[in-house]
Amino acid sequence: MNTSLKSTGPTPTGPVPTGAAKGAAPRGPRKLASRHVTMITLGGIIGASLFVGSGNVIRTVGPAALISYLVGGLLVFLAMRMLGEMAAARPAIGSFMEYARVGLGDWAAYLVGWLYWYFWVGVLAYEAVLGGETLHGWFDFLPGWAWSLILIAVFIGTNLISVRTFGEVEFWLASIKVLAIVVFLGAGLLYALGLWPESAFSVQNLWEHGGFAPNGIGVALTGVALVIFSYFGTEIAVMASAESEDPAKGIRQATSTVIWRILLFFVGAVLIITMVVPWDELPDPVDVGSAPFTYVFSLLGLPGASMVMQLIIFTAVISVLNSGLYSASRMFAALADEGFAPAFVSKRSKNGVPFWALIASTSGAVIATIVNFAAPESGVFQFIMNSAGLVALFVYVFIALTQMRMRQKMTPEEVAGLKIKVWLHPWLNILLFVAIAFVLVVMLTTEDGRTQVWTSLIATGVLVAFWPFVRRNLRKRRERVAAAESD
Repeated sequence: MNTSLKSTGPTPTGPVPTGAAKGAAPRGPRKLASRHVTMITLGGIIGASLFVGSGNVIRTVGPAALISYLVGGLLVFLAMRMLGEMAAARPAIGSFMEYARVGLGDWAAYLVGWLYWYFWVGVLAYEAVLGGETLHGWFDFLPGWAWSLILIAVFIGTNLISVRTFGEVEFWLASIKVLAIVVFLGAGLLYALGLWPESAFSVQNLWEHGGFAPNGIGVALTGVALVIFSYFGTEIAVMASAESEDPAKGIRQATSTVIWRILLFFVGAVLIITMVVPWDELPDPVDVGSAPFTYVFSLLGLPGASMVMQLIIFTAVISVLNSGLYSASRMFAALADEGFAPAFVSKRSKNGVPFWALIASTSGAVIATIVNFAAPESGVFQFIMNSAGLVALFVYVFIALTQMRMRQKMTPEEVAGLKIKVWLHPWLNILLFVAIAFVLVVMLTTEDGRTQVWTSLIATGVLVAFWPFVRRNLRKRRERVAAAESD
């Protein structure tokens, strides 16, 4: 990391406080109920990457894609456990950005906060485009870009009303996704065991057709680079928990259940697909109609399988829009709270919603959406999407580094009192660093991966270039606060 990013503000050197951190609650009542946090926790990582993207992984790796999803899930679980340890002791809106500031300094909070916000701006643009094109296919009296803007406006509204409205909408959208997965797993298992009408025992598909790892175990390990980004979004539950009626309970729930959610929804789904369909006979998932979930549902004899999956995937798309707006706005507001973004961005409504942060986050998605439709050959949209590709890895690295640093600052008594604790500290942190380095190396071996790496580095370089100006403004801000307090 560039040494010019050394923090100029006061970096905590004593034990990490166990009370609520700065920005630990919105300027309004906490309104997310336990059921909202539960469903956000369950459905937060279920999206098109699972429903459609899993087909690409299976066709590349074979049944050994199970290993890819298991290893990728393990890395995410470790990162979430580290985040959970910090969040349980210090609930905060903006979570890992706030912890990076406390543990590593202002420069780390600035980088990870802006990168995370930038990532969600790209995701919001992608989901808006995908949702708009889906609606245009159903109702072609409006162009796709118009439907995209309508979707953005709708979810601005749901987020502006209150955090509870966001939670209620996400509760029902996530419920649909979870129900679809449960039905898929149950019916698919019966089919693979030969207990479904007109089915035959097909578990042997796991080791026939070239074996369990037809392209080698090495390919299964490189497949981790394909799947790890599918899990990104699990941290939303921790952020949402900080605005819930019982933050400590929500955080424990989000971090403690992530492993079985990964095993059930991702590993379980891939296991069913590879048992029901020989991996080398799986259709190329070029659209919803050829997605692996659609194909398996059609084998089950489900009428209108393609339309049902289109509806489910559309639900996943708008769910990401809803939760993405929430995440982006909270992170942007947290950046403003700490002086890393303009102060007006931190203003909140009487319901605790950071409305300027929400509008600003949406404006980036709107611009990217319009550029994609108006000038698709410009490459701007592709650059935004590719340059956010490494954010997940950056965030995991910062989480692991921060947790190590914050643990070092704690007394033995404080460590013993932690409600959530990372095991084998710091060896699991080191394991996560090594695994992320491995994923990065694998990405550099492919053309698409190299594009994501270099464009992500360009975006990071821009942030580094702006740091001296932000650092200067931060110093002046703190001097004004100190002067006001001394009066």
